[in-house]
Order: sequence, then C-alpha cells, then structure tokens
Amino acid sequence: MEHRTIGELMTRRVVSVQLDTPFKDIAQTLADNAVSAVPVLDSIGRPAGIVSEADLLRKAADRSDLSGRTPLPHLEAWERERSEGRSAGELMSAPAVCAHPEWTVVEAARLMEVQNVKRLPVVDETDSLLGIVSRSDLLRVFLRKDKAIKEEISREVIGRTARLGAAGVTADVVQGQVVLHGSVDDPLLIPVLVRMCASVDGVVSVSEDLKPTMASGSVEGSGAAS
Repeated sequence: MEHRTIGELMTRRVVSVQLDTPFKDIAQTLADNAVSAVPVLDSIGRPAGIVSEADLLRKAADRSDLSGRTPLPHLEAWERERSEGRSAGELMSAPAVCAHPEWTVVEAARLMEVQNVKRLPVVDETDSLLGIVSRSDLLRVFLRKDKAIKEEISREVIGRTARLGAAGVTADVVQGQVVLHGSVDDPLLIPVLVRMCASVDGVVSVSEDLKPTMASGSVEGSGAAS
C-alpha cells in the first residue's frame, strides 16, 4: 500500500518559542503567523510542550469581571497555576506529544485522538524538531483523486489477492467511496478485501456486491444436499 507518511504531510517551517519567551511575545507570535499554537523548545531544540491560544486565554478568563455579567469560571488547581504563568514554560501544555516522520496517517490520528490534541510536533531519533502536523494536514489524504484510489485498489488489493480467488472483482470509486463488484472463489475472502480497501489512503467508505463464483456455489450446494 502507498500510505503517505507524516514526513510528507507535515509543515517543515515551524514557528516556535523558547521556554523563557514572555506572555506578550507568545501572543504576538501567534498573531503575526496566523497560528493557534506553537511548540515550546528547550535549549537544544527539543519540544518541551505546546503553548496555544487556549493557554493564553486562561489568564484572561481568570480575571475579575467588573461588569458582573459573567461568572468566574471554575479552574482546577493546575489550571489556576498555569493561568498565572508569565512565560511559555509556565503556560504550556507539557510534555509535548510528538510523532515521527515515518509514521502513517493512521498512527498519528490515533495518537491525536487518544491524547486529545490537535497537532503533533514531528521529531527525529534525537527528539529534535523537524516539523509539525495538524488535523487539517492529516485530512489532506482525503483530497486524493478517485482515479488514483481506484488504480491502487486494482493493483495492490485485487492484484495481490487475485491468486486467492479475487480475479473476478472490480472496483468503482466515487468521492472516495468504494464499491466492489464481481465474484470470489471463497466467500471468506470478502471481508478481507473490504478491510484491505478501507486501509487505502483517501478511502471514505467501502461497500461490496460480491458473490461466490458458480464453482464455489455448486460445491456448497452439493455439500448441503448430501
């Protein structure tokens, strides 16, 4: 399968700040670069955490509202401590949850989901920053053309399983939605084909209209009769 890697999808020119970068300089960096978060790097260029607009806004939310129109939000002890921070090292979410350039979209997406983060710094084997990948970067695989998806399924999925009895299978792809047509020698091959197609980059869904070949059907029928 031709899975795109995080190294191909990531942004290489990363805007970052240092552990001692002051609050206002962080806010200015976010505004100047039209980004919502940046990695915080230690003295040797390794991501120590992420500081985001949400981290900065926590300071504003924790201030008294003299108008009395909105209640003071409840903050956990750790949130209140961070709201009082003055530098990136005090404000950031840490430790940094990172990815590696050889990872697939699936690996990065699963880590984002488990850790409930919107972006991952990408690091090398020494943990030095190489780039950053966001949710929107991962979604770019779904911009893949239907023709390219169909060609890969025909070559890598159907082609590889043809000798197992899938030679009579064809695929239609519209808007990333795959429909398999034809016949297979072994009905147990059907869920295998579906899973393999679903793993192709850019596939949104897979459905099938596959039937056993006449040969396998007649064998099953004679077995039932006996």
